[in-house]
Amino acid sequence: MTTVSSSESGLALPSYRRDPEGTHPPLDSPGYKSTSLRHPQQPLVLLPHKLTEVTGPLLGPGRLGELDHDLTRQHAGEPQGQRIIVHGRLLDGDGRPVPNSLVEIWQANAGGRYRHKWDNWPSPIDPNFTGVGRTITDNEGRYEFVTIKPGAYPWKNHDNAWRPAHIHFSVFGTAFTQRLVTQMYFPDDPLFFQDPIFNSVPDEKARQRMISRYDHSRTMPEWALGFEFDIVLRGRDATPFENDEEDE
Repeated sequence: MTTVSSSESGLALPSYRRDPEGTHPPLDSPGYKSTSLRHPQQPLVLLPHKLTEVTGPLLGPGRLGELDHDLTRQHAGEPQGQRIIVHGRLLDGDGRPVPNSLVEIWQANAGGRYRHKWDNWPSPIDPNFTGVGRTITDNEGRYEFVTIKPGAYPWKNHDNAWRPAHIHFSVFGTAFTQRLVTQMYFPDDPLFFQDPIFNSVPDEKARQRMISRYDHSRTMPEWALGFEFDIVLRGRDATPFENDEEDE
């Protein structure tokens, strides 16, 4: 449940219930080596939201391009790989839809290669696939992307380390300060057992909420496979987020 508190200026500010312990990964996860260099070394300082954080900058439909949601039609040719439809709903902790929220994704191509200057492992870049998209949830909290199923890739975190196929999700409220980031995985991936990012979420049930569900009802004949992935912001069924921390 969301509660409302008042700031010194009298502005009504939202506050949120805590998620169950074990839902989100700790900021320092020893198995994920780079967190030792990136996690905060000092106690976190709570910065209450003021008028600027609550009211802007606004993220609305006017910022979207016609093909931002369809990563397979953003270039002159078709990308390589298995075309997929990823859809779902953005929900609050009480299961209510969250409308008009900006949802962004980024991912590797079918060969597991990001279109990024620092990604140089020997898998080809696809000239017809950039790997980024965005959309706005509708009145029922629904979103949808058409994209390519990403491939696994090596990342040198540990011996013979490979990331499972995944898509990064960024969810905004009405302003940049209201942002959460998570990853969506695919069912029955054989690489889950050795991935410290996936396994950094302590609770097994919470980890399962990062795995999409194959949806045959949204699979299109001779066109694309369907996968459903709901994102729950708070509460018992919350989706694990990378940038959350119980002490914030």
